Amino acid sequence: MPAPAFPDHTLESAPGAARRPMEAVVNKQGHLPAAVGRLATSPQLLDGFLKISAIFESTTLDPLSREVLIMTIATRNDCHVCVAMHTAKLTALGADADLIAALRTERPLPAERPEAVRQFTLAVIATAGAVDDAALQDFLAHGYTPQNALEVVLGIGAYTMSTLANRMTGAPVDPQLAEFAPAPM
Repeated sequence: MPAPAFPDHTLESAPGAARRPMEAVVNKQGHLPAAVGRLATSPQLLDGFLKISAIFESTTLDPLSREVLIMTIATRNDCHVCVAMHTAKLTALGADADLIAALRTERPLPAERPEAVRQFTLAVIATAGAVDDAALQDFLAHGYTPQNALEVVLGIGAYTMSTLANRMTGAPVDPQLAEFAPAPM
């Protein structure tokens, strides 16, 4: 059950300012995810997250690298909704099952380039952005660019926002993602 402060808004019950972003999600996904319904309690947060995540999707980081970053944040922040959603996205991308399993359990990845993204993401978080030259050079040595380094910061911001909000609202995993949900603890 949602906390009374975070109802499962529908398009009809949501604050007016949240309806257009919610409609866009429904049009894109074919349903209204429960997390979106709960985030609609703050139309600004919902709209902001959708905009910043769309901007992140337009970066020069390749789709697998973006998903590695997102899963790194999702597991670090223990957001079961994000883990399920981005496991599904990784699966749709054709990502290796061992890579997905390693991401879900916060273990080193079996491939060097995705592991470089994971490690750099964790370094940026651990140092509040003040990564040392060795961490930056290791990231760059795997074919990434200084632009990609700043795009990592963008992704961290976007998905820190969503993981914290999803946890605060107690957003459940939608039935469409149940097969990708982490096992209950």
